[in-house]
Amino acid sequence: MATKQKIVHHWQLDVFQLAREASQKFFRLSKRFPKEETYSLTDQGRRASRAVSAMIAEAWRRRKYEAAFVNKLNEAEGEAAETQVWIMHAVDCEYLSKSEARELHRLYDRILGKLVNMGNRPEVWLLKKTLTASK
Repeated sequence: MATKQKIVHHWQLDVFQLAREASQKFFRLSKRFPKEETYSLTDQGRRASRAVSAMIAEAWRRRKYEAAFVNKLNEAEGEAAETQVWIMHAVDCEYLSKSEARELHRLYDRILGKLVNMGNRPEVWLLKKTLTASK
């Protein structure tokens, strides 16, 4: 029976690793976008895709406070959903094939599912408050 390693750092989270993988896929695919999209679809999509993992990292460091933790997870959800919209636009403009977009969109669906699960059960992830004895 395998033992489950305690997660200490945000980069150990499956959702963080998936978010980084997804942002790298978006980045590689977006290199093919035309020059005229540099400051629009390309830049906005890259920014949103990278923000997902950044928000997860911020959430992880805010686990002392449930509301702050859940809020940052929710912001990560928003960035992931925004990235899905940019993926749709890339298909509409014929910069991405439907199969490339479908694969990337599904990866963001997995990320969103994990973020929702974490936000729905924050107590699993929150730092435990310790009482210090007074001297």
